[in-house]
Order: sequence, then structure tokens, then C-alpha cells
Amino acid sequence: MGVREMKIGNIAFGIHPINWVGEDVREHGEHYTYQQVMDEIASLGFSGTEMSRKFPSDPEVLKRELSSRGLVLTSQWKSVLFSDPARLLEELRAYREHAQFLREMGCKVISTAEVGGSLHWDPRRTPYEKEVDRLDDEGWKHLVEGLNQAGEICREYGMYLVYHHHGGTVVERSEEIDRLMDMTDTELVFLLYDTGHAYYGGSDPLALLKKHFHRIKYVHLKDVRQDVLDRARQEGADFLTAVRRGVFTVPGDGCIDFAPILRELLERDWQGWALIEAEQDPSLANPYEYAQKTKAYIEQTVRDLRAEAGLKK
Repeated sequence: MGVREMKIGNIAFGIHPINWVGEDVREHGEHYTYQQVMDEIASLGFSGTEMSRKFPSDPEVLKRELSSRGLVLTSQWKSVLFSDPARLLEELRAYREHAQFLREMGCKVISTAEVGGSLHWDPRRTPYEKEVDRLDDEGWKHLVEGLNQAGEICREYGMYLVYHHHGGTVVERSEEIDRLMDMTDTELVFLLYDTGHAYYGGSDPLALLKKHFHRIKYVHLKDVRQDVLDRARQEGADFLTAVRRGVFTVPGDGCIDFAPILRELLERDWQGWALIEAEQDPSLANPYEYAQKTKAYIEQTVRDLRAEAGLKK
């Protein structure tokens, strides 16, 4: 079966299996099998998807299951703890193994995020802590050194390290994203631009896109429910609590205006994968139906942009 593509200009649109099976909130979508997830992604007309905790981990089995449905793997999240220098060698060994797996799967980018200091993913934190432990100058120095070395590994394998700024972590806010981009090697560390996490972290997604456009090698498109975010802020709720309450949804279903974001990507001829995400409870928001709605929304938005601005891409 040939690979289908939802492609607009040089943007190849895929969809993340997190729409079906939660990664941060494990109870979301636990009943899904990988076969059903892959079948639905393929029937929606998408060709690209990321790794899911439900997908087979054996590369040959995974390749067979994906290719039989006309799908390709675009990336897989990799947590790192580079801010702790005592863990550097161990972390780099694990990173190399991850890179080897993704290279074998034909991926070009590795979605990478520092978990040191996070409430939910840092193994050194306790359940009694309530705040993200922001990095000090020394922590930033170690993080940047580790990322640059991991970026060298990616370059060795013909891939890119794309840093995933993420809610509930030490690279969440606009000033933290700026600092990471300023301190890291521009030839080794790139950016995974995520509209939903940008908004959640207090950034203007369009401004972030414009500011770091030339470092962006991979895109996640998700929307935010403003009322859920407002309530989470008022109550001081943590990231996972906000996710459980439905803070994220698909593009076109929340408060983010995607028209100028898509215009920027198209007018500047951005090339690469843009994956649709909606990290929410699939029992409350059917993933297949929401994917259909957001696909129609994106296509209509692009038609409107072309009609209004004479876009030719």
C-alpha cells in the first residue's frame, strides 16, 4: 500500500496517537489496541504518526504494521535529564540507543525534552512537591552541554534534535524557550514548535513561530480550551490536572487562531511534518470524529487564506 499524504504546500500533516492513547495521563485510551489506532489514522487519510506506548517496540514488527497501512513513523519523544551532570553519560548512552531505533524507522527528528525539575517526570521529585523546580544558572549550563552533545549524536545519524518546550517542565515559558535557543548550538539543537504548549506556557504562538522560525524542524498543532486553562490558573492546578480536565483539544476547537500560524508557515515555505494533537480523554472526545473535524478546519482555513491573500502554495 502506498503512503497517503495530507500535504499543503511543503507541510506534511500527520496525527499523533496521543489523540487515542494518553502518554502523560495513562488512563486515557487504555482500552485501545495499536491495531485500532493505526487503522483509524490510516482511514482518516494521514500518513505520518509518532510512536505510541501501545505500538510494537520491535522495529521489524513496527515497520510491517505501519507500512501495511501506508503509514510512516515521524518521531518519538525522548526524556532527558541533562541538567544533572552525574547522569550525563548514562543519559547520552540512552539517547544514542533511541537515535539508533528512530534512524532504523526512517525518522528525521528526535523529540527531546528535559524532565529535570518537572513535577511529573523527574524521578527525583516526591509526590508532596507542588511546583516545577526551575533551573539555576548551573543547571542551564549542564542542560545546554548535554543537548549539544545529543545534537552531535543526531547529526552523526543524519537526524535533528528538536527540543519540545512543554507544560510542566523547566522549558515552558517564552523566556525559557528564548534562553534555550540562545544558549544552544544553532547547528545542533533545533525546535519542536508546539502551539498548545506555547499557549499553555504563556507565549503568543504566532510570535514564538516568527521569532524562532529558522530553528523549527518539526511542528505539533494543538488547541487550548481557555475556560479550562483559566480555571487551572485560578486554582493553581498542575499540568496533569489541567490535561485531565481537558485543557487541550484539536485545532479549531479552542481559543488559538490558526489562520495566521498556517499563513506564516505557508508564506515562508516551511518544510516538514506537522502533527495534529489533542491530549484529551478519548471517551469524552472521540479521536476519530475530532480528527475529521480538525482536518476539515485546517483545509478550509487554508482555502480561506488563499482566497484572501492570493497564496499559491
